[in-house]
Amino acid sequence: MQTFDLHSYRFHFTAREPIYFPAGQPGNILRGAFGSVFRKIACAPDCPGHRGGNVRECERRTICTYARIFEPASVGNGPSGLTDWPRPFVFRAAHLDGTRADAEKQFWFDVNLFDARDVPPDHFVSAFEELAHAGLGPGRGRAELAAVEHLHRVSILLDDAPADVRRLRVEFKTPTELKGGDRPEFGVLFARIRDRISTLRALYGSGALEIDFRAMGARARAVNMTRCELRQVDAQRRSSRTGQVHGIGGFVGVAEYEGELGEFLPYLETARWTGVGRQCVWGKGEVRCIRI
Repeated sequence: MQTFDLHSYRFHFTAREPIYFPAGQPGNILRGAFGSVFRKIACAPDCPGHRGGNVRECERRTICTYARIFEPASVGNGPSGLTDWPRPFVFRAAHLDGTRADAEKQFWFDVNLFDARDVPPDHFVSAFEELAHAGLGPGRGRAELAAVEHLHRVSILLDDAPADVRRLRVEFKTPTELKGGDRPEFGVLFARIRDRISTLRALYGSGALEIDFRAMGARARAVNMTRCELRQVDAQRRSSRTGQVHGIGGFVGVAEYEGELGEFLPYLETARWTGVGRQCVWGKGEVRCIRI
């Protein structure tokens, strides 16, 4: 039986100064600031990244915690020649979108961690403590890490296909971009979910999926989309390293599907935790699946 395993943590903070999270930016703010702090904390002392250089030049990159978690492509060749490895975590901070935490107010965000074998959450705790002290948001408002809550240890049985599932609604909760289609036709949606799950398992879990990729893909393409109500969300981020501006938007909304859907349900449930599509680490591509 094949499973997908993960841990979900919630980090609680108390604002010491006003902190603002601009619309479309909470995940980007956390990801960028976390990377800078995490490099200082978790990069191996003799790694060039510890001195602000290129982590890929580190001869001991396989034991550099920063490289393995935040720049995982630097540790070697990925599955099937994959060069850009997905990071083994995602942020869940969409509820902070456009919000302001005044002094002494509490706020929180979640981190889903997919490498249960060799990534101690202590590294995240240390990074977020320093990050909060340094300040968050455009005004660099300071905060204090108040508590860390282990929400869930999740193990989803991917082979557990319920019978007689004919209709599903998928809610795209955060901006989503799918390679291979502007609309979430089920074949495209499932292919991106399947490939992400298989890659995360191969890199950080119990191994790549042992399924007939082609046959499952063909069955997914036979599923019909019966409803599609989407809107485009535009957002951008500026790289602190290169100064380049990148789009971090995508579509949100609802799609409904009809067909033989039972075997795909565990994969859609897994995508709730992993996200699907581009830039999932920011919190993009969060989906919810509902039987109808």
